[in-house]
Amino acid sequence: MGDISLPLYLLHEKTGRRKHRDEMNKYFKALYDDTSYRKITETTIGIAGTGGLGSNCAMNLVRSGFTKFFLYDFDTVDYSNLNRQFFFRDQVGKAKVDALQENLLRIEPSLDITCQKLRITPENISSLFTECTVVVEAFDEVAAKRMIVESFLNSPKLLVAASGLAGYGNTESITVQKIKDTFYFIGDFTQGVTETTPPLSPRVNMVAALQADTILTHILTT
Repeated sequence: MGDISLPLYLLHEKTGRRKHRDEMNKYFKALYDDTSYRKITETTIGIAGTGGLGSNCAMNLVRSGFTKFFLYDFDTVDYSNLNRQFFFRDQVGKAKVDALQENLLRIEPSLDITCQKLRITPENISSLFTECTVVVEAFDEVAAKRMIVESFLNSPKLLVAASGLAGYGNTESITVQKIKDTFYFIGDFTQGVTETTPPLSPRVNMVAALQADTILTHILTT
């Protein structure tokens, strides 16, 4: 009887979300067996940085059936981000975490997303990812990448990091390296952002997709 007391427009919205979720559940249950589906929906993913890597990796994970996310980034959407990041022109000026949450919820309205606009530091990193079983390293700065790796290298969490994704062409140089059972590094490990090798959508998206695929493969096969 609780739904009856809701305003009519909220009742319709809630019913619409429930119907959409039922359809998505039906679709993903057709893609995966029961055990795989349970593994995916029980996995909680933390994304450190929601720019080119983080935003596109999250999008691919949602489209693969993952539903629980923690998103962290201190930055806002800029026009310069639109060439490679999962944002849109009318979101310029918004916090990246809020804009990404908005876009992911357009794919699946029933997602469980926690997002905070903040800078990840050595002092807060452990507490931010406590509930996560997977951590996605999606930073631009080398020092920040090192911090993530050092923080979770010896933890039971799956850590998926990236390095070397700028420029264009030479895509065969992008590889997935398994460092240990719970740590993967993806990229060409050499081609950083410079004046002659800017960050462009194809290679950035390739690495982000490989991060998502690595997570999906690990969850389904362990």
